[in-house]
Amino acid sequence: MSIVQTLLPEFDHEMANTRRLLEVVPPAEAAWKPHPKSSSLGDLAAHIATLPRWARLVAEQPELDLGSPANASIAKVPFTTVPELLEQFDRHVREARAALASVADAAMGATWTLKNRGTTIFSMPRAAVVRGFILSHMIHHRGQLSVYLRLRDVPLPSLYGPTADTRQP
Repeated sequence: MSIVQTLLPEFDHEMANTRRLLEVVPPAEAAWKPHPKSSSLGDLAAHIATLPRWARLVAEQPELDLGSPANASIAKVPFTTVPELLEQFDRHVREARAALASVADAAMGATWTLKNRGTTIFSMPRAAVVRGFILSHMIHHRGQLSVYLRLRDVPLPSLYGPTADTRQP
């Protein structure tokens, strides 16, 4: 079994869970922040929706420099509407999965580098970037989003099992 074949079931599972959470984002609460230093609920949801895009970039190129003007739109995308957020998420997931599916083991072991204005932030094998920087990063922010939603009294969908909102009495 190839490295990608071991990653894709996890990718599919986490993307499905993430979509379920994005579906319940309340547009009227998009500007809400739990703390002045926190991201808004809408900005956090938009960030999560764009993370799958990174998997395609990791699969297709050896590095990414966020400080490049050509890459300015990658780092921060504003929240618009939930339907647009879901369309964007779904498109990024499809493109990422297709790009990852064709990556050979040797390429998954090759170093991928994230930079900002030419300065290296990190360099790791592609497989580690997909699991650590993309999937774990998404799961981390999804956890934040679930807390934001709970604080706004939004019923949470089941991700790994029942929630207090989906549990049958």
